[in-house]
Amino acid sequence: MAPTEIPSRGCNEVVAAGSYPAEGNPALAPMENQMTIHTRSLMIAGALAAGLATQFATPANAAAQQKCFGVALAGHNDCAAGAGTTCAGTSKIDYQGNEFKLVPAGTCTTMKLPGGRMGSLTALTRDLPKA
Repeated sequence: MAPTEIPSRGCNEVVAAGSYPAEGNPALAPMENQMTIHTRSLMIAGALAAGLATQFATPANAAAQQKCFGVALAGHNDCAAGAGTTCAGTSKIDYQGNEFKLVPAGTCTTMKLPGGRMGSLTALTRDLPKA
């Protein structure tokens, strides 16, 4: 039976399974293991840094946006504004008056919505979930 062939690490040559340089060579095994630990540590650190960056980053156009109450569809609000919402995506009713959506600055009060509704820069008492 021929040995199973698998690609070697780091180059294009094919070696027989079980014949990696570290196998059977105690001097190379710790170095290979250390590189694995180092690579894994770098990957974890990178993932944590990326997660923190997205958590605390503000979009470049955040200053050009404003909270507009009563314009989001159910489940598409940006964050809490009162009873019936706890944070982003939790509104229960379309155009719920006590939740907001970030919109380009200057467009909120000119938005026309179904039923004669309009956006507001302050929380509204219309279209609230029943207690």
